[in-house]
Amino acid sequence: MGKTIAEKILSAKTRRSVEAGEIVEAEVDYVMVNDITGPAAFDEFEDLCAPILRNKVVLIPDHYVPNKDVASAKQAKKMRDFARKHKVSNYYEVGSGGVCHQLMIEQGFVAPGRLIVGADSHTCSYGALGAFATGIGSTEAATVFARGVLWFKVPESIKYCVNGKLSKFVSGKDVILTIIGDIGVEGARYASMEVEGSSISSMPLSDRITISNMGIEAGAKTCIIPPDAKVDKYLKGRVRGRYKSVLADADAAYSEVREYDGTEMVPVVAKPYLPSNVVPASEVDVEIDQAYLGSCTNGRIEDLRIAAKLLKGRKIHRNVRMIVVPATKEVFDMAVKEGLMKVFSDAGAFISGPTCGACLGGYMGVLAPGEKAVSSTNRNFVGRMGAKDSEVYLASPAVVSASAIKGRITDPSEVVR
Repeated sequence: MGKTIAEKILSAKTRRSVEAGEIVEAEVDYVMVNDITGPAAFDEFEDLCAPILRNKVVLIPDHYVPNKDVASAKQAKKMRDFARKHKVSNYYEVGSGGVCHQLMIEQGFVAPGRLIVGADSHTCSYGALGAFATGIGSTEAATVFARGVLWFKVPESIKYCVNGKLSKFVSGKDVILTIIGDIGVEGARYASMEVEGSSISSMPLSDRITISNMGIEAGAKTCIIPPDAKVDKYLKGRVRGRYKSVLADADAAYSEVREYDGTEMVPVVAKPYLPSNVVPASEVDVEIDQAYLGSCTNGRIEDLRIAAKLLKGRKIHRNVRMIVVPATKEVFDMAVKEGLMKVFSDAGAFISGPTCGACLGGYMGVLAPGEKAVSSTNRNFVGRMGAKDSEVYLASPAVVSASAIKGRITDPSEVVR
């Protein structure tokens, strides 16, 4: 019997053939922590009294930076001090970094066939490049700092096939929300999602990252998209070290195979309070107070280009505040160079440097009681972006921008008619 991508990667990192259901100890290529999860990992690591495997460790402050208060400043300082003490060169200070998951990809840590863990649930984003990537806790991260290995239960794999030409304005965000709407937030619990098909292979890498990013919202352990020439092209001159693409065997065993017709997909929205509460954007006529474009889910240059195309020559609705947050300095600089920032500014948007603040309801866009936001982020739980009775509607950059213009949740086709 052949093997899935997850089984192949874990077999390589365990140095023996493994199958779904086994518990193994595998060698990790990189471990990443941020300014929230890092401090606890640092404490655990110091208790181990072990030397650090510094070349495997990546430290990225992004959640509460620039610091919003003294408490967040202490967290960031602890990370800074740890990096200096242990001579960790893979540390990205404010002004040189950005949102951790996009930065990990940009900086070449992610590549096909690699095993990467991060003390953040959306570490599964890296599966878009053919890696086995998953979120872990701070204690586990400390263990990897010291030993470079971690235990895993080899997950079963579920294949999701999406075929057919996607309609205009249908993006990776719409594809993954449609899948989550179908299977629910536990539909892929502890499974490896393998997402493929002509709809996926035709997508730019940015849309694939969005799909893998939200695998965790279906309960997945990891969400892997088979790597192809687009991945190789992106990594050329960027990737650290060598890599070898890993593809599933033709006779690999899947616990389930689900098929979707991409030609039937439309722009969708996940209504409060679950990412699975999905309906067509055209059926949601809700007035909004805030439109948010950014995050590890949809803060890439391609996302900003889509938004700018809709906003150019138009104004944001007088009752809406729009916040635009490029995911990294690289994305920010590209947006400036391409004139996208002027488009956003002329439309009436507020532009910020890279931060995760608003996505987790920390700062830079917190919602007041009763307010409603359409957001390109990944979670819409109770109180996720602010007050417990505020509401978050998850959507693509196109839907976010169209809604900002109209003042209510809107299908992008209504703006460009």
